Amino acid sequence: MKTKIRQILLLAFAAILLPASGYAQSAPDAAELTRLLNEFLEGAGRNDAAIHDRFWANDLIYTRGVGQRIDKAELMKGVRSAPARKPDDPVTTYSAEDVMIRQYGNAAVVAFRLVGITTRSNGERTVSNHLNTGTFFKRDGRWQAVAWQATPVPDPAAKPTATSNRTANSAAEASRSSDGRTYQKGPRGGCFYTNTNGKKVYVNKELCN
Repeated sequence: MKTKIRQILLLAFAAILLPASGYAQSAPDAAELTRLLNEFLEGAGRNDAAIHDRFWANDLIYTRGVGQRIDKAELMKGVRSAPARKPDDPVTTYSAEDVMIRQYGNAAVVAFRLVGITTRSNGERTVSNHLNTGTFFKRDGRWQAVAWQATPVPDPAAKPTATSNRTANSAAEASRSSDGRTYQKGPRGGCFYTNTNGKKVYVNKELCN
């Protein structure tokens, strides 16, 4: 009798634990997803449109760190319209730290800290950090990002600037793109970035949207 009771209790515990294990399963495709992420970040540093096109799904929902939601078409438009990099332009490299991967069959969540290092021609370097979360779906044996959330991590040592404290009637609004440049909207609606010589370089207005 005691043996039967023990068996019933073991079966009951197994029934409770099995559903939970489905939510905490390992990520069998973790290596592939990590490779895909690193390949994308390397390509994003040089604004590689082909890498972007392979990485993002056509039904992408992307929420930018500046509080805007865009789709793949708008994202690719910004990538392709970015001006060609000049020899003296800053160079930005990206890496993923603290990567966490959860896989649920053909769906996966990849969360990580994006570290961007921008080096200017004079050797000056700046570092940015974002907490990114990507939702991937596997179709026809291929992983692509279907949703993305980017949240900038404030630098506690940074001092407030005129740009960060801009008011409603400020002359410029800034947004950082995947190529590492900070684009600003001028008082007449133009879009520009400041090069290493301190000069304004005007570009496609879409880059400031």
